Amino acid sequence: MSIVLTPYWSPDEGIQKLKMEARAKATAAPGLAPPVFSIKAQLDRTLLQLRSRTSPIEKYTFLAQVKQVDVEAFYKLCLAYMPEITPIIYTPTVGDACLQYSKIYRNPEGLFISLKDKGRIGNILRNWPLASEARISVVTDGSRILGLGDLGVNGMPIAVGKLSLYVAGAGIRPSSTLPITLDLGTNNSSNLSDPLYLGLRQRRPSDAEYDAFMDEFITEMGRVYPKVLVQFEDFSTDHAFSYLERFRNSRPLFNDDIQGTGAVVLAGLLSAARLVPIPRNEHRILLFGAGSASVGVAKQLMSFFTITGMSEEAARSQIWLVDSKGLVYVGREEVADYKMYFARRHYTGLPMKDLTEIVKYVKPTALLGLSTITGAFTPEVIRQMSQNTPRPIIFPLSNPVRLSECTFAEALTHSNGTAIFASGSPFGSEVIGGVRREPGQGNNMYIFPGLGLGAILCRAKSVTDSMVEASALGLAGSLSWDERALELVYPRIERIREISAHIAVKVIRAAQKAGVDNSTDLKRMNDTCLLEFVKGKMWNP
Repeated sequence: MSIVLTPYWSPDEGIQKLKMEARAKATAAPGLAPPVFSIKAQLDRTLLQLRSRTSPIEKYTFLAQVKQVDVEAFYKLCLAYMPEITPIIYTPTVGDACLQYSKIYRNPEGLFISLKDKGRIGNILRNWPLASEARISVVTDGSRILGLGDLGVNGMPIAVGKLSLYVAGAGIRPSSTLPITLDLGTNNSSNLSDPLYLGLRQRRPSDAEYDAFMDEFITEMGRVYPKVLVQFEDFSTDHAFSYLERFRNSRPLFNDDIQGTGAVVLAGLLSAARLVPIPRNEHRILLFGAGSASVGVAKQLMSFFTITGMSEEAARSQIWLVDSKGLVYVGREEVADYKMYFARRHYTGLPMKDLTEIVKYVKPTALLGLSTITGAFTPEVIRQMSQNTPRPIIFPLSNPVRLSECTFAEALTHSNGTAIFASGSPFGSEVIGGVRREPGQGNNMYIFPGLGLGAILCRAKSVTDSMVEASALGLAGSLSWDERALELVYPRIERIREISAHIAVKVIRAAQKAGVDNSTDLKRMNDTCLLEFVKGKMWNP
């Protein structure tokens, strides 16, 4: 079956609308297909055509065409060649797709709601052709796309890409996905001067206007889509935190940049800590970069300590933040409110900006990068980390690859092969000391498909912190014995459906414990039966 969005003009309303057509594959009449044709051979042929494309963006546009023409073939390719396809449909290639979206755009894949639609947002939401089937929506305003800044309406590929991973990674039915881009203008002058730009040609409004628009949007989402789980994606830092807190208790909703990133890093750190010969409570974590994702990670990493019985205050004292002005501490100038929770309370020295000096002072056992500053983890920084601990944990998590704080080869070389490494974007394996080492990739794809699937299946009224923590613990516990033997901190991506099912069970149990689930039948199942139930609900192409 293929699902095609076809634009058409509604003369009664004077607007362009979309109709979604589900086209079943009919057997071709004699003469209308080659004499020898098979689905398997056609998939092989499609893969060959994909690999013949020379640039990642060409591969991205090719796969977008495949998805539109034959959605089942697209997801069969995703599942069969997950390590190869994922970097094309999401990071790092999706960043380039966003940058070029207004130039490569061909057909609508999601819903656009602009500031001009205020007062009739509900009507716009009802225009989605399969409104009754929608269960999961990724919503972005394009104001902070990856490490690329304000891309405005060009952020739509982020929503589309994330939902493709929900389908591939957790078996969410394609017709149940709803990508939404909120067009509230852009402060990007390049967009505003681009004659092909697809969004509003105006700067972003005041916070008061923004809040009023978002209030109406969430209210109407509740009316039109009461069964839909909302994932906020790539909002600017201030709005990411404020809208998560503003709306998270009014409907099932989470922010992947804050909560998903935090969960995947927590899982990686739990796995890495097993390889470091020091007690959990002696770890010291330094986060370089203090945007919404970084502070979200810091909050989630509190669980790294508290699950062993450490108090919240003691856990907080083991975590340090560094932003563009240096070490974050109470009394320093220009410390945003959302960073104050982790500001050092007893630091009385001069402002400290040099990362090597900060690493010498803090003596962290784990260094996490969310700064989008290429090469920030210099050889000196890495060597200093190696003096702090026999197995330094080094996670350069910035996306895309070109913005990573260091490479896998650099981390291994300057730590004499002792570094435990995971990155935000993919790196290849390296040979050091005659041993081939595989890098970890802290991709949110490990978390949000299973988290979303679990929340949908138990019909959660909200997404609690305990559900997010459960997803992290589920991921950390999903490593196989051979993966542990290779010192991997994340499981192989080929196992994503197995991993997502395992995480979904943990999330459902956490929702039940928190009293936010609405599916009483699942409470009567033991974990084995619940796991089989979850797997049975996964869509397969």
